[in-house]
Amino acid sequence: MTLRLFFAIDLPDDLRSQLAVQQFLMPLPRREPVENLHLTLVFLGEVPEPQAQDLHDALSAFHAPPMTLKVEGFGLFGADRARLAYAALRPDPALMTLQSRLTTLARRAGIQPEARRYIPHITLGRFPPQRGADALRLESAVALTAFRAEFQARDITLFRSDRSPHGSVYSALATYPLA
Repeated sequence: MTLRLFFAIDLPDDLRSQLAVQQFLMPLPRREPVENLHLTLVFLGEVPEPQAQDLHDALSAFHAPPMTLKVEGFGLFGADRARLAYAALRPDPALMTLQSRLTTLARRAGIQPEARRYIPHITLGRFPPQRGADALRLESAVALTAFRAEFQARDITLFRSDRSPHGSVYSALATYPLA
């Protein structure tokens, strides 16, 4: 059996609430459920259970310092047509180092994580390609919103992602403290 897994930093409830308000203010046809909001570190994909156990064992001995992360504004992914709206994170060398170390740890466990360039973000919503006024309304909402928040990243969570007709359902499998 395989598990669809990813490493993430779970968000504190107060930040989730603030982001839920921002989601409501944006013309997003499909909002990410508030309970799904997180900061992905490494998407691992389909992982056989024995490798998932090896990964868990390696993470149990993993050490990295806690950090303060800053959310600053919003953005859109999609060159010609936006496909995803997100909350942007201020560039942070400690976060980039953590992400790189976790990618290396996964590779040592025999897992090939997603190969995209890492851009730290919190997904707020997804949508089909839009045209005309709707796209302009979305771009304006994202561009004109000045949002700032910070939070403490004190642990890493290994999440399982199960697909459903209504979107992905995330389950925390294990949490590893940063210390």
